[in-house]
Amino acid sequence: MDLIEILKHRPVVLAPMAGITDKSFRLICRRLGADLVYTEMVSSWGLHYRNAATVDMLDFSGEDRLVAQIFGADPAVMAEGALMLQERGAGAVDINAGCPVPKVVKTGAGSELMRDPELLNRIVHSVVQAVELPVTVKIRTGWNASSINAVEVALAARDGGAAAIAVHGRTCRQMYGGRADWDVIARVVDALDIPVIGNGDIAGPEDAARRLFESGCAGVMLGRAALGNPWIFGRIVSFIREGRLAAEPSREEKLAVSREHLYDVLQRRGEARGIREMRKHLAWYFKGMPGAARLREKINTMSSKEDAERIFREGLR
Repeated sequence: MDLIEILKHRPVVLAPMAGITDKSFRLICRRLGADLVYTEMVSSWGLHYRNAATVDMLDFSGEDRLVAQIFGADPAVMAEGALMLQERGAGAVDINAGCPVPKVVKTGAGSELMRDPELLNRIVHSVVQAVELPVTVKIRTGWNASSINAVEVALAARDGGAAAIAVHGRTCRQMYGGRADWDVIARVVDALDIPVIGNGDIAGPEDAARRLFESGCAGVMLGRAALGNPWIFGRIVSFIREGRLAAEPSREEKLAVSREHLYDVLQRRGEARGIREMRKHLAWYFKGMPGAARLREKINTMSSKEDAERIFREGLR
């Protein structure tokens, strides 16, 4: 994958989201317009110890423009894991320096790396030396409101050999609340000579176009806005490249894609696990439809394909 060439065309990117951006969802987002898709974060230690559930996340067959994200705090272990991602067919490797979840942070990984730019630099350098793929880094604006150091951290990552940086416009302590600070993202753009992807508070095509123009970012990354709404990628692409605001998907289209998503997950995961994993996705797909509250109650208790089919039929009424 020629990442830099893709970044020249203002890509619209699916953000890495744990428990969300599995293969089934990535394929749908890619088909509906995402220029790049990120995997869920993969544990470098899980790969080191050949944990079955972690290795199972490395099914990248049939995918393109895929960035595989890895997390950890040991440069050698991160390099080993990145090499496994390359061997399984990833198009690029992303280093997670932004996850704010306590169980990740307490290991020294994720957002904790915002507090140790020198360690992040060594991790990036180690990974870059280990693989032949482009290496990117996803960071936040800082640890908290009194330590906004995204520029320093981004420079450390660049000096380690990173090909691009993605910046989530919130601090670690903000988690996923509050307003994303695009002024900090713009400062990172101004300070770097490599592409920067901006992330945070992009709800639709107009938001994406404004953020690209105001920040100077190479592309925009979407997370929560894509939940139950993978069409948002194609709609943003149409707006920023053609000036055309495409229509929202119809109810019939939402039901068709959600059903496709369900059956792909069932095929990969089996019925029991697949149904459990799809409850949240179906609730997001059905949001805003007539009778959504009633349907959501049924989605939360569904336990079989037959239950799901009854919900789809009711959604069409």
